[in-house]
Amino acid sequence: MSSAIEAITWQNEKIVLLDQTQIPISENYISYDEISKLVLAIQQLVVRGAPALGVAGAYGVVLAIDEAKRKGLSAQELEHNIDLLRDARPTAVNLAWAVEQIRKHLPAGRDAVLTAAHQLAREDKESSTSMGNIGADWLLKKLGNKPLTLLTHCNTGSLATTGTGTALGVIKELHKRGNVKEVYADETRPLLQGSRLTAWELMKSEIPYRIEPDGAAAMAILSGRIDAALIGADRIAKNGDSANKIGSLSVALACHAAGIPFLVVAPESTVDRTILSGSDIHIEIRADEELTYFKGFQVAPLGAKTFNPAFDVTPAKYISAVITEKQSYEIAEGQTL
Repeated sequence: MSSAIEAITWQNEKIVLLDQTQIPISENYISYDEISKLVLAIQQLVVRGAPALGVAGAYGVVLAIDEAKRKGLSAQELEHNIDLLRDARPTAVNLAWAVEQIRKHLPAGRDAVLTAAHQLAREDKESSTSMGNIGADWLLKKLGNKPLTLLTHCNTGSLATTGTGTALGVIKELHKRGNVKEVYADETRPLLQGSRLTAWELMKSEIPYRIEPDGAAAMAILSGRIDAALIGADRIAKNGDSANKIGSLSVALACHAAGIPFLVVAPESTVDRTILSGSDIHIEIRADEELTYFKGFQVAPLGAKTFNPAFDVTPAKYISAVITEKQSYEIAEGQTL
């Protein structure tokens, strides 16, 4: 098994995605050259994680141009396809942000669009390294130069970016410095991005870890097992409120009660300064079947209704710092990013 992890690449004029729905059982790569299929892949979480979605959106604009030329679509139909891509997952700001950034290059032609998409992917990879260093420095300054036991929720590593990751990138940097004792990975219900994806990345990186059910996180934190918790973000409001995978808020509240650091790690492109607070963030509600079925098997009464939000919002007052590739933000009452 290769140790390199590439969630998304551009090969032979197609987007190639590592199918994250099949990890850790298998490593399957799928090529896409049609917008409708890419949109479905995004919605089905073949690719996920805010930065990776941004890169998928950037290269997706190139796909839309190629498909329009191949099928003889009008300029209006091309714009419609780009809109479908932009809106595929409404909570993750990086997808829409990247699509609009790359869309600006349409008048300059297809080659200019592809060049801009490549540049966006390079910048995402570089930002992972920067976030890793800034986040590691912040934690060691707060907690001392010692081995740490860390908790993380969902997946924020190479599978969610084109580099080492956001929150998991910080953990990888700390491990490289010899400052990781163990990582507690929340399983992250209902789709198990923690136990399937984060544990897989930690195993590949040879970082000691254990998996815990989401419901055990508060106990682990309040019993003194955890030194700090790190999560990613899909959208951060101007006041620092942060939307991340459902269950993140519970971790933040437990950290606040225990008096330990709770870090949000995300690129600057995830900070949406057009919205004032987390109450303005649209939360994606996923299908009932994600809870009532598991791998095709019914696990709840037929017709059971669910409350299945993909994300929750952690108020800024429970966040110790927001780490981006530019700096660390410690948000005091009344301040903004």
